[in-house]
This record gives sequence, structure tokens and C-alpha cells, in this order.
Amino acid sequence: MDRNTTSRKTSGQKINAALTSRRSFLAVGGVALSALTMGLSACAQEDALAQQAKAGDNKNYVAGDGSVTEFAKADRKAAVGIKGTLFDGTAVTPQDLLGKVTVLNFWFAACAPCRVEAPILEELHQEFKSKGVQFYGVNLRDEKATADAFDKTFNLTYPSFDDKDGAVLLSVSGIVPPGAVPTTLVLDKEGKVAARVLGEIEKSTLKALITTAVAE
Repeated sequence: MDRNTTSRKTSGQKINAALTSRRSFLAVGGVALSALTMGLSACAQEDALAQQAKAGDNKNYVAGDGSVTEFAKADRKAAVGIKGTLFDGTAVTPQDLLGKVTVLNFWFAACAPCRVEAPILEELHQEFKSKGVQFYGVNLRDEKATADAFDKTFNLTYPSFDDKDGAVLLSVSGIVPPGAVPTTLVLDKEGKVAARVLGEIEKSTLKALITTAVAE
């Protein structure tokens, strides 16, 4: 075999190798692009709460979007089995919720929306207490001194649960997303959830929800 023939064969082998390498690169690139597309699609489908939970912005809570859900009387689940202790040491049982409308507000002192809505909750508490409506805060993180300072700052007169152990939160599992603070629930006279507000409340909205529950 002469030198020219050998040279042509060597060049052909290099070209084939290059083509094979290019096809492999394109195939791998196609898989990677497909995976990236699927990942972006999955991210787009995440709801706002999930996105906030993954944000890593150190605020340590998930702010609800203000959405309001009312549950028709026929569709309400069993009464919530709340058992917990208030910061003043008073024990609360499910029986304490029967026969009256109850408002539960999940909060902690460093939550900015909680600070905004605190005066509104106190105003509604004053407005509805003569109608037998009871308000409870559910504090998820703070020590008593911090919770007491919050109450003093905003002149809150309704009590709060010391719920660092999550007992009250667990009793409404599936209704209150973990970490979604603030969340406000309106319980009917049977202790069932009649309405839920995820995020900062609006006074007129919560007033309407309480009024509806009282009238049932």
C-alpha cells in the first residue's frame, strides 16, 4: 500500500470519528435540553406558597396570598380537635369551642403582615365579643415575653396559644399550610372550619365571614 493510500485512510478515519463525536454531543445535548425544559415546566406549575418556601430569603415564614375560602355548611369536615395552653396558663379543649363562633389567628411577632393586621383583629374582637364570638391567637414561635410585648404594643386583649410544640397547628392539618403565616380561621358553633383567609386579612372581609357564621 503506497503512502497516498495510507494518508487517505487516516483522513477518512478522523472524519468518521469527528462525525461520531458530533452525533454523541448532539444526543447528550438533546437529553439535557429536554430535562431543562421539563424542570422549567415543573417550576412554572409550583404555587406561590411553594415558591416562597424555597426562596431562601431568611424571612422564615410563607406569606399567604390573601385568598379567602368559605366552606358550605354541608361540606365542612369534622370539628377541629384543638387542645392547647394559652400563654396565661389556661387550658383550652374542643368543648370550649362549642356553641360559639371562634376566630383563630396564626401569628408570631417577627411576621410583618401579622403586625399590620393585629389592630384590625382587636377591633373586630371588640365589635363581636358581645355576640359571643371568641378570638384566639395561635403563636407558633415566640417565648411568653415576646408575645406579651406584642400584645402590649398593639393593645391586644384576646389571648393567644403558646403553640411552639405545634399542637394547635396539627389539629388543623390540611387546612392551615405549615409555615403559612398569618392564617385566620373562622370556626362555626360546632367547632368546624367555616372560612379561611391565607395571608393578611382585610377588615371588611373578615367581618363578613364572622357575621355569616354568627347568623347560622
